[in-house]
Parts: sequence; structure tokens; C-alpha cells
Amino acid sequence: MPNSATHRLAYIDWMRGLACVLMFQTHCYDSWLNPEARKTTFFMWSQLGGTLPAPLFLFLVGISFALVTDKLRQKGLAPNAIARTTIQRGAEVLGLGLLFRLQEYVIAWGWAPRSDLLRVDILNTIGVSMMLMGSVCWVVLRLGMTHHVRQFLGVTPGAVALLISLLTPPLWTTWRPQWLPWPIESYIDGVHNLGQPQSWLFPIFPWTAFAFAGLAVGFLLLSDWARQREAAVFAMAGAAGVGLIYLARWMDARPEQTYSVYDFWHTSPNFFLIRVGLLLAILAVTYGWCRWGAGQLGFSPLIQLGQTSLLVYWVHIEFVYGRVSILPKHAVGIRTASFGLLAIFLAMLLLSILRTRVIGRGWTWWRTGVAVPFEPQRR
Repeated sequence: MPNSATHRLAYIDWMRGLACVLMFQTHCYDSWLNPEARKTTFFMWSQLGGTLPAPLFLFLVGISFALVTDKLRQKGLAPNAIARTTIQRGAEVLGLGLLFRLQEYVIAWGWAPRSDLLRVDILNTIGVSMMLMGSVCWVVLRLGMTHHVRQFLGVTPGAVALLISLLTPPLWTTWRPQWLPWPIESYIDGVHNLGQPQSWLFPIFPWTAFAFAGLAVGFLLLSDWARQREAAVFAMAGAAGVGLIYLARWMDARPEQTYSVYDFWHTSPNFFLIRVGLLLAILAVTYGWCRWGAGQLGFSPLIQLGQTSLLVYWVHIEFVYGRVSILPKHAVGIRTASFGLLAIFLAMLLLSILRTRVIGRGWTWWRTGVAVPFEPQRR
């Protein structure tokens, strides 16, 4: 890992800022473009870019969770204490997700259905992911494998991520737990109250797999072997990511199919591997960008946004999808929507600067909820 906490947070913040920008453009074009503009190749690529923000946020949750868990373990905390601390933090983020849904329902009073209060959104999934990761780490630590604990802490979440991905297709189709009340089932397959799994929600399957993949990568980066070969390890991670992309594409092209119902864009393990490969490639490029100075020459808008990702996520939604949308919904062309996107980006950047430089850094939950489960101390 990087030699200082500031360096470490730089590439995490940069990646999280990238996720924010991708999120802005996806939401803005989705909310504002008229029917004609939505038929263009431009809109298609815009929405394709929208498949990355949620995996990026969850992947970074996992990496940060590994940093925190390892730090607590080095302080000598018992497995029960570590689990209690991390799972409680996950419960707090889940609570923030429920609070966000309540806020959206109140603001949209009169035309939002009550079922929106129980929508499984990204903050809900981040909180649940943290609670699940805390439980898995507790199991590994309780087994008492002191000599190779980091290796086991890395391998186990990697296996869990793969298992979640492999179970997703049947849990969305032939194995659906329809016997559960829909608010509970929705956390499994995103069914909501609509009778079928919905691709716009963020259920445990497959989304938490990205957090467990990040947890595995985080513990790998914390190993003594990786610390001694830092730059090489990040380069190997990038190469492994490219390899995963080609492997997944090769497997997807095979005529044999494992599942009776196959949905590449929503439940396919191959698409999961492609996105994990992209995340690893982005991680390697971002590390190089930040380590050798280019990412931190002067002021970095992405690092700035990354430091307040929960705040800008929370606020921008209302100005894009809410009643106070700065442009009419589904009514403008690409050019006008692009100007709106620029306005949202600049407004959120100014809000972020106001938060960190004027108000101060005391309200850590605005920062930590989306990608860093705790606030590591900067040096």
C-alpha cells in the first residue's frame, strides 16, 4: 500500500470522484433527454457508462473495509469487537439509506407511491454489504488462523464474491424466494412490489459481490508481499483485470449455457467478471496517476468530489430527478442536457469545496457513507 494515509486516500478519492462524474452524466441524460435523443448512439454510450458508478462505489467500500479491519486487528481488538464496530457502521449506513428514501418520499408527496419508502437503493446495499463483510471477517478471525490471516481474509471474500455472482441468475428466476414478503425478497432479487426482479434496483445478488471483490483486493494490497512490491502489484492487478475481461468474453461466447434463463446485462457472472476486470484496470491506472504526481498537481476536481461523495450523491438527485430539476424531464436535446450536466458538476464541486474547506470536516458520515466505511486519519 502507499506509504502514507494521504497517498492511500488519494487514489481512493480519485476513483470515487470518477464514480460521481459517471453517475452525474448517467442521471442527467437519463432524466432530461427527449425521446428522439434517447434513440441515439450517444445516449447508449452514456447509459453504458452508467453501469460503472455502483460497482465502483461498492468495490471501494470493500477496499476501505479491508483497511479498517486490518487497522482494528493490529490494534489488538478481539474478533467480536471488530465485528461489532464494522457491522454497526454498516447498520448506520443502511439507516442513512432508509432516511434518504423517506426524504425523497416526503419531497415527492402526492405523486410518489408508498412502496418507494422500501426501495432497495444503492445506500441500502452499501450498508448491507458492510454488515455482510463484517460477518465474514468475523468468521475468518474467529477461526484463529493467525499466521496467514490476511491471506485467508483475502481468499474468503473473493470466494464469496464469486458465489454471489453464480447464484444471482437462479435467484432472479427459477429459485426466486417468492414465499418472502416483497420488501424482504427485494433485498435478494430486487423484485420490489412489481412481481418480477427490477434491473434498476440494487439487491444483494449481484451487487454485494463487488464489495466482496474489493475486500479481497484490499487484503491482497495489505499483505507484506504486496507492500514490498507496491507498484508491481498494482500493475499486475491491471493486467489481471484485462485478463478477466477477455476470459469473461470468451466464456460468454461459448455455445454451452449453465443457466436456463440467461440475462447478460443484469445477472450474468460473465458481465460481473468484465466489470471487476474494468475496476482492476481503473485501480491500476488511478494508482499510477496519483503516485507519480499527475493526479495531484494543484487542485483535483475528482479527488475533491470523492471526499464528499455521499453529500453530492444525496443533493444532486433532487436537482436531476426531483421536483426542483434544473431542466424539464424528457424534454431537451443532447446539447441542452450537456449544459445542464456541466451546471450540476460545477454546483456539486462548489458544494464539496464548501463542505470540506468552509464548514470543515467534522461531519464524517457525509463522506464515509458511500465508499469509505470509516474516516482514516490523514497524515
